Amino acid sequence: MGTMPDADASGLTVGQVSARLDVTVRALHHWDEIGLARPSLRTAAGYRLYTAGDLERLHRIVVYRELGVGLDRIRTILDDPATDVPGALRAQRARVTERIDRLRELGAELDRMIDAHERGPLLTAEQQTAIFGPDWNPDWPVQARRRWENTPQWLQYTERSASRDAADWRAVADAVTDLDRALADAMDAGVAPGGPEANRLAERHRDVFASYFPLTVEMQVCLGRMFEADPGFAAHYDGVRDGLAAWFRQIIDAAARAQGVDPDTATWR
Repeated sequence: MGTMPDADASGLTVGQVSARLDVTVRALHHWDEIGLARPSLRTAAGYRLYTAGDLERLHRIVVYRELGVGLDRIRTILDDPATDVPGALRAQRARVTERIDRLRELGAELDRMIDAHERGPLLTAEQQTAIFGPDWNPDWPVQARRRWENTPQWLQYTERSASRDAADWRAVADAVTDLDRALADAMDAGVAPGGPEANRLAERHRDVFASYFPLTVEMQVCLGRMFEADPGFAAHYDGVRDGLAAWFRQIIDAAARAQGVDPDTATWR
């Protein structure tokens, strides 16, 4: 808050008051126009000048504005002798306290988003192993960040991660496990890529994967390539059922063709 300035006998111009009270000239003009704080003097040339009394009023307005009081309420506080000023200030203090509490909550949420951006699931290494299985490597999310942190999908993933607890991640892991089992059962049953059941599995995969970020058909095709070519992903799927990584890619590609997407030219978009 500004300190109370003293005006000389000739008064101060709008620019001088703006500098002394750290208030914009535009605000001073607005307060003048609405009759909240009008300069009392004018020069022979018609320029407006603020007296010491004007500055005292302006200083009080600035104080109340910094406390978050609206202009109409400030006018009432300053001009209505019947106003319960302490009561009005107590009410404003209560509103300020609410804002402070909300800002603290927002600060905590931002901290969670920062943590999620840097390390993925907000779980201990022990919790991750218990939820995702003994083959899970807690360093994988960090490796994923290094690879994709500048993509919109990583931001979407971290936004979801910031709001999830262990139970939420357990539900995600269970959905992935159920899908893996359904894929293996379909392959064992001789389900052909491009058929209705295979296409439903491809659609189910996109739904499950949406727990991380929304997945387009073209993006799914790119993932299918990675599932087959990347040693880590291939080991996961082939560990569920021998040959599953290649078969999974085939059903993804066939489902994409059915939706007008050429797997050979699909890109991450």
